[in-house]
Amino acid sequence: MLEKKIRLNAINDVREFVKEAEKCEFDVDVFYNRIIVDAKSLLGVLSMDLTQPLTVKYSAEDSLFGKALEKFAIA
Repeated sequence: MLEKKIRLNAINDVREFVKEAEKCEFDVDVFYNRIIVDAKSLLGVLSMDLTQPLTVKYSAEDSLFGKALEKFAIA
């Protein structure tokens, strides 16, 4: 399982992130505290506390999805 910390600051960021996640052939999940949502669900991601860093977990390496994650990655 691969993991990356991200921050989504605006609704357009959420739309772009979900759009990229939808292209993946594998599962992509977003975690915050004890809440887990499918990253391919726009409403699910919007329901998260976007003021906090989110953890993205995914099961396969994809260079296009990796580039998209880098845009939202935090240190």
